[in-house]
Amino acid sequence: YKPRRPQASPLFQLVQDHFPSLQTVYDERFAQRYGEWRPVIGEVTDKFLACGILEHGFARIRCGECAHEYLLAFSCKCRYFCPSCHAKRLARWTPWLETPLLAPVLHRQVVLTIPKRLRAYCLFRRRLLGEIAHVAARTVTAAIRTLTGERDLAVGIVACLQTHGSRANWHPHLHLLVTDGGFRPDGTFVWWPMHDTLHLTEAFRRAVLRLFVRLELFDVDQAAGMLQGPHSGFHVHDAVWVPQDDGAFRQRLARYCARNPVALERLTYDASGKRVIYRSDKATGPTAGAETVDPLEFLARVCTHIPDKGQVMTRYYGWYANRARGRRRQAAAALRPAA
Repeated sequence: YKPRRPQASPLFQLVQDHFPSLQTVYDERFAQRYGEWRPVIGEVTDKFLACGILEHGFARIRCGECAHEYLLAFSCKCRYFCPSCHAKRLARWTPWLETPLLAPVLHRQVVLTIPKRLRAYCLFRRRLLGEIAHVAARTVTAAIRTLTGERDLAVGIVACLQTHGSRANWHPHLHLLVTDGGFRPDGTFVWWPMHDTLHLTEAFRRAVLRLFVRLELFDVDQAAGMLQGPHSGFHVHDAVWVPQDDGAFRQRLARYCARNPVALERLTYDASGKRVIYRSDKATGPTAGAETVDPLEFLARVCTHIPDKGQVMTRYYGWYANRARGRRRQAAAALRPAA
């Protein structure tokens, strides 16, 4: 066992040096762009600054056979902020996802994005992205049922809600891990036929706009206006397939879909120059390359990705829903012979 050195992390140093200042200037400088100050931000950063440091508590680990022992510092267990604790969470989640959750069938990754005009609504109404995820799951399920002609198919969907872009900017979108087809009530699997993603994108666009009208975020005329433009800003990509026998790739893809907003290997904090350099994970495009920003600006940007308490960032639909899995367990238990 080699203890990590949390104080050496550029994110730790950034939070330690500038978070007190961020609290004093946030309402004036950042509230309009990144939403109001939420109490959960202070709670998470306080825990993060104590994470992995022995002075803030530890457990004594002792081997019963050789009597070797070491001290294990307590962790903060904060999701979508602390890179170490979030990686630990993913390390536990992905093996469970592989077995027993995911069915042994072909899957595909479906990425759904919304236009910039709608992203601010997700910032100031934090639960809206979850409602969009529900709409996306229904849209994908309806598309598969329509193309197969099977109205009773149960499609397995794992939805990861992401709020960050390649530069830790506010970019809410969805990563769905979807069975490449659906299951009939008798358990047989029907494959998703070849299709045009343009139709799926249009169905998603109309469903999201209906949601905004129902929630009274848009009126009917505003929604109709967004349907007129040639470039809607909505996009669906589903060209990444996951072979049914490639569990390692499935786990890597799942970790990518639920990854932490900040990657420490791409972050450089220059304390003397009071600047942060964050490198994009994109090789091409408008967000490629490195960006140099003010420490307070970067820290305010990162804090927007901290979920509210109780906010569910990973959701399961259809064949993978909790209720559907419970029913299958009950059916399997009923078929087992009594002891």
